[in-house]
Amino acid sequence: MSCYRVLSCVALGLMLSACLPAKADPPNVLLILVDDLKPSFGAYGADWVHSPNLDRLADRGMRFNFAYCNQAVCAPSRNNLMTGSRSTSLGVYGLSMNFRRAVPDAVTMPQFFRKHGYTAEGVGKVFHIGHGNTDDTASWSTPFFPEKVIDYALPESNEGKLTREEAYFSNQELGRIHELPRGAAWERADVPDDAYSDGRIANEGIRRLQQAKESDQPFFLALGFVKPHLPFCAPEKYWALYDDVDLPIATVRDYPVGAPSYAPKDKHGELNQYKPIPQDPPLDPAVERNLVQGYYSALSYMDAQVGRVIDEVDRLGLAENTIIVLWGDHGYHLGDHGMWTKHTNYEQANRIPIIFAGPGVARPGSESDALVETVDIYPTLAALAGLPTPEGPQPIDGESLAGILQGSEQAVRDHAYHAFPRGGGRIGQAVRTHRYRLVEWKQFRGNDPPEYELYDYETDPLETRNLADDKPEIVAELKKMLDTHPEAVPAGGLKNYLKSQAAKKSP
Repeated sequence: MSCYRVLSCVALGLMLSACLPAKADPPNVLLILVDDLKPSFGAYGADWVHSPNLDRLADRGMRFNFAYCNQAVCAPSRNNLMTGSRSTSLGVYGLSMNFRRAVPDAVTMPQFFRKHGYTAEGVGKVFHIGHGNTDDTASWSTPFFPEKVIDYALPESNEGKLTREEAYFSNQELGRIHELPRGAAWERADVPDDAYSDGRIANEGIRRLQQAKESDQPFFLALGFVKPHLPFCAPEKYWALYDDVDLPIATVRDYPVGAPSYAPKDKHGELNQYKPIPQDPPLDPAVERNLVQGYYSALSYMDAQVGRVIDEVDRLGLAENTIIVLWGDHGYHLGDHGMWTKHTNYEQANRIPIIFAGPGVARPGSESDALVETVDIYPTLAALAGLPTPEGPQPIDGESLAGILQGSEQAVRDHAYHAFPRGGGRIGQAVRTHRYRLVEWKQFRGNDPPEYELYDYETDPLETRNLADDKPEIVAELKKMLDTHPEAVPAGGLKNYLKSQAAKKSP
């Protein structure tokens, strides 16, 4: 080839490359986890709640109106998020069992991003640490930054001693929990924001963002805020926001008529680990109002800390290339059915907020009525980041929502799935459509016939009556959906379950 032709080809190549768009930098990921956050703030229609920062995040992204956790309790729900596997696939349903006992080689979401060139860091409450459970060091590029879940500013709230709740969460003195005092269920103190954990979590999150700005690697940063988890502790200024608000108090105080006796939870449960809550119902109306005000005061306090983090993302010029996801680990019964906290298969415990903002969201300020689950977040973030579809030793149960976020799809499934176990070796597996929820209660081992709960949210949005006996045709229809899912792995973990199944098959 002549020198002229060579030079011409080089020149043409340079011209073509100049016309092509530069390869985009991989997007960063900021995953904001919030403990016990139900979809009850401004963006979800509760306009009396002071939540300006959660609301502006929704204005920047897409809000999912029919999002559900896969199990309504802290540790399993976080396992579902970080592994992309439902509890019924892992066989992990409780607080004390680490997910790696079920699947030792599981590839978590931060691990996955690390394998693809990201720096993965965690701050606050991401995995459940406590009740004998631990963090997952394999997930992080740098040491994880934990914070307290139970955190008092006033000595009178905990008698200046380690309380039974603090002991549970700190894995201390687990053998004598009931000898320890109960801490206060709420605390209203005139203190700065960083007197409590969420303020310090925001501080550390901001510091990590500043460090990431100076790095040449994309980042995956998980910030786990602990409020509005009990105890409802927040600085005075957030309590004052609700002093004159006519707070919503639950109107349905009874279990659903016709529900199996084991399906609901004890009406106080986790709540009566705190003072001045009586061991048995009912609650004094003044106490109940303080609890509701405390929940929303703690929510508004957390909202302010999230706002500080978002402000720093903007100040650092990271917003254009940072995917931000807000996720609540489960819902919350605030007196609904006479129950408090979570631990059920009912709507208030399982419906959650999920918001995506940033690159990949075609219509900021939009909403979707698609039925989505916690396990969908892992494959969705992988798709938005342009990474391969996640695969691992653990089952990846989630579906990517990228098509919904980008406007090319309306839905990825016709129902959401969740489950919760009960004593006596039972598992309640549920499917939720836009109109109905069916819960099938079966024994992991045993031949007793299953029992069903059916709720119609068009005619009975507050779940006052189990309609399973009245609408057998609907039960049958929804049972077909439920049957598309594998049998639930018994408690003890997938690893042990597979071993037992192999042993049964061997001669």
